[in-house]
This record gives sequence, structure tokens and C-alpha cells, in this order.
Amino acid sequence: MTLRWGVLGLGTIARAVHLPLIARLPGHELVALADLDPDRSAELATRYGARALDAAGLFAADDVDAVLVATPGRHAAHAVTALRAGKHVLAEKPFALSADEARAAAEVAAATGLVLQVGYMKVHDRAVTTAVEALPEIGDVRLVQISVRHPVDGPQIDHLRLSPPGPLPVGAAELIAADDAAENRALDVSVGADAAPAVRRLFRSVLCGSVVHEFSLLRSLGFGLPTFDHADLLAWEGGAPPTVFATGRLDNGARFVLDWAWTPDRPDYRETVRITGSAGDVEIGVAPPYRLDATSTVTVVSPHGERRPVLPADGAFQRQLESFAAAVGGAPPNPHAGVEGAVADLRSMQQLLAVLP
Repeated sequence: MTLRWGVLGLGTIARAVHLPLIARLPGHELVALADLDPDRSAELATRYGARALDAAGLFAADDVDAVLVATPGRHAAHAVTALRAGKHVLAEKPFALSADEARAAAEVAAATGLVLQVGYMKVHDRAVTTAVEALPEIGDVRLVQISVRHPVDGPQIDHLRLSPPGPLPVGAAELIAADDAAENRALDVSVGADAAPAVRRLFRSVLCGSVVHEFSLLRSLGFGLPTFDHADLLAWEGGAPPTVFATGRLDNGARFVLDWAWTPDRPDYRETVRITGSAGDVEIGVAPPYRLDATSTVTVVSPHGERRPVLPADGAFQRQLESFAAAVGGAPPNPHAGVEGAVADLRSMQQLLAVLP
């Protein structure tokens, strides 16, 4: 079976990873592309042998089996439109900014019998399976730490040599304004209409835009989500993201520490998960984004010594597509990439906000 794809939204992550992966993976075919920038759509359609359509045309196309939603902002609304058009959906994160819109999309997927998967690619990473298999070697888990050092996009994507956006067509500004208004309504529900602008930016950009991946990792490692007891924000610089430091407790009683730092002068993205047990630790060096074939690393320190398992070269994004195609074919979906997980992540982010001073 060949899964025929339409891709909605041709921003950085689509051009860096999704399009070339779909184009080269056996059993996947790139059929149609849509973006607010018609020149970008036309250019990429020519490059990949696909058709350039508008969003409505993509949803209506009879030869599109699945839609990858990679537009800016939240993605639940486009997912619902695609599902109602009879398409399976893989939707980038953040899937939704409120639990209500996430659940509404899940109900449509259930009613149509179609696959709806959230783009938590890290839960498909072989490093997660390898780390889980190593946990018995390190004794009782006492502490889980996740550290993220997040630079500006430039150094991360310079190697891609992406073309700049062209002028938007007539009517695009109105569509963007409507999306922004809907996003603000969802934020009103999740953080409160009277929340300070800085808190709204924190929830939307840092938590839903990046930290949500760390929550999906915690779930896929089997720890559940933390109950936070402390959170601090440091070094707001105008409208720039803050440094976030938060502590909590996991379902197994272990302590959890999250430190997420905006590092605009740093040349690379760095993300580390360290699981400390009574007899050793397991550390995951998570693969950076925007690198098509980058793989994560795992280091295990136990009473038997230190070892670094060699992971196969199929990265998290590739395994995400393979998992999605398998689910379309009737295999059980990855339980950590569903909408229920996205709703749980939203709740955990809200609870983090609740302990801010």
C-alpha cells in the first residue's frame, strides 16, 4: 500500500524534514502541497513532482489519503477539516491550545474512523525504547532532569538555504487575523483572559511550542507527567522568551527538574534527559530539530560500567511517519502520540503556570 500525502503548510519544519522524508520513504508518495505563499507552493511542487493547490483543493483531492498539517500556530482546526474530508491526519504540535478544541478533534476522528496522530516525533525515537530497556540496570529511579538550551532559528537552519517568503496573496492577511483571533480565544480558556501578556507568551511560545515535547518524552519513558510544586521565570528581555526552571514530583515518587533556557547567542540546540537511579543513570542526548537524519544518543552508567548503545540511523521523524502509516494500515497507534496525551500535556502546563510566584 502506498500512502498518498498532502502537506498543508510549507514552513521550516516541512521543508527541512517532512517533504524530503515523504519523498524518499518507500510506501509514501507526495501528491499535493498547499501554503499561503503560492510561489513557495509552486516551487516545491515542481521540485517534488507534486501539485500546488490551495487548502480547499488539498482537502478535496481524491488522490490524497493523508494530510500532514504543518501550518503556523495550533493545528486542531485544520485537522478537523481534513478528517471531515475523509483524510487521515498527522498534525504538528502544538495540536491545540485548549483541551476543548483537542477533544472536539478527537471526537471527529472517532466518528469517521480515521487516524489522527499528533506530531510528537520524539516519542518514536529509538533512544526512548533503549532508555526504557536500560532502566532496570540503574536501580530505583530517584531523579529525572530535562535540560533544553534553545538558540534562535538562524544557526539551526542556515545549512538548509531556505528561500525567503514571498508576498502573500490578497485575502491572506484576513485569514491570518482570523487564526490569531481563534488562538487568543483558546488562550483565554487555558490561561485566562486576564492573564498577563508575558504569561500568555510563556504558555503559547515556550510551553506549547517547545516544553510540550519534554512532557511527551516523560510519558513515553513511562514516568507520566509531573505535579509541579515550584516554577520560576528568569531573564525576560523585552519580548524574548524567559529561562524556565520548574520542579515537581513524578508518579513513581521521583523528583523532576526542568530547566529550559533561551540562549540566543548559542550556535546549536541542546536537549538532555538524565534519569538518575540508586545504582546509576541513563542519559539521552536528544537529536536536534531541522536535521533530517540526526539521531539521538544514549549513555548508560550502571554497576556494570558505562556503555553507549549504538542506535540505528532511522531518526525520530522517519519512525513517526512509519508509525503513522502502520496505524492507517490497521496497526495499533503509538499511545503516546494521541490526542489524550496532548490534553494531559495541556493540563500539566496549566499546573506549571499555577505554581508561578
